[in-house]
Amino acid sequence: MTDAISTALSAYQQTAKRIMNASADSVDNVQERESPAGTFAQMLKDTAKQAEADQRYGELMSMKAIKGTADMQEVVMAVSNAEMALQTVVAVRDKVVSAYQEILQMPI
Repeated sequence: MTDAISTALSAYQQTAKRIMNASADSVDNVQERESPAGTFAQMLKDTAKQAEADQRYGELMSMKAIKGTADMQEVVMAVSNAEMALQTVVAVRDKVVSAYQEILQMPI
C-alpha cells in the first residue's frame, strides 16, 4: 500500500515537472510578441497559447494542493483563471462557428 502511494506521488511529481517546463515555454513564447498590433489570426493564436498556459498552471497548482505544498488561495485563483480562460475560448469558438454557418447560408 505504501509502495503504491509513493509510486503515485512520484508520478505526480514527474507530471508536475513536465507541466511546469511546458508552461514556462508557453509563457515565454507569448511574452516574445514583436508588436501589439498584429493580425487577427496572431491574436487568436496568442490568446489560445495563454489559455493553454492558464490551464497547465491550474493543473500544476491542483497537484501542489494534493501534495499539500500550495497555498489554497493560490490554487483557487489558478483554477478560477483556468476556468475563465476555457469559458472564453468556448465562447469565441461558438461565435466563429455561428458566423461560419451564417456565411454558408448566404446566397451566392
